[in-house]
Amino acid sequence: MIKNIYTIDAHCHIYPEKIVDKAVAGTDNFYGVKSACRGTTTDLIEKGLTAGIDHFIVQSVATTPKQVNSINEFIAYEVANSNGLMTGLGTLHPDSADMKADVRHLLDLGLKGVKLHPDIQAFKIDDYRCLKIYELCEENNLPVLMHTGDNRYDYSNPNRLLPILEIYKNLTVIGAHLGGWSIWEEAVDVYRDMPNFYVDCSSSFPYLKPEAATEVIRKYGSKKVLFGTDYPMWDAKSELEYFLNLPLEKNEINDILNMNAKRLFGLE
Repeated sequence: MIKNIYTIDAHCHIYPEKIVDKAVAGTDNFYGVKSACRGTTTDLIEKGLTAGIDHFIVQSVATTPKQVNSINEFIAYEVANSNGLMTGLGTLHPDSADMKADVRHLLDLGLKGVKLHPDIQAFKIDDYRCLKIYELCEENNLPVLMHTGDNRYDYSNPNRLLPILEIYKNLTVIGAHLGGWSIWEEAVDVYRDMPNFYVDCSSSFPYLKPEAATEVIRKYGSKKVLFGTDYPMWDAKSELEYFLNLPLEKNEINDILNMNAKRLFGLE
């Protein structure tokens, strides 16, 4: 195991105290799991630093258009008060009445990208309502971290995302869960040569044997993979230990733990 490498967790969800229990329970019910952690900023930082995480990319998802601005303001506030430990992504919703204003607002807040969850937000990636999101994110150099894959639904699988990657060639998309939760091997064979597509490894290790995880990571290439825990769903210490025990070279580990996230999100 290689230790002492600066580590960025590129996939963390945080919620305000007044709704955290309801929000985490909703995600748990959706995936049939019991989250390992609380879901608050304080808990994220405490558990993450203890596990060896140095920086956190934080986000949340709007299930209605009216939630967009308040969520983005919450994320920006938490980032501003994190003593430099966090970077924030904004959220958008395809039914927004003024998408351009929503994008301008999140940019003004200093957020560094956009998080979308087609399955929970209940839209297909290639739905015409989403095209303005991709256009504006491409125009403003905002990377999109997007939930990808679910064998139970047809919102975020490769047949939906591939046309978007081919149309919006200057849009950077980070496919969460190694590009396809529950359909990992299928996804990597579709996406591995797409130049504007990256992945994070969140919510994948609990379901994949180390040999399979290593194979998927190597097919994408280490410069296309980011480390992420999907906090609060999984324990950061266990996720990081699993990753560090994979038979990867030091340069590959460095790419995945920090270099790629620094590059994509403009971090120093």
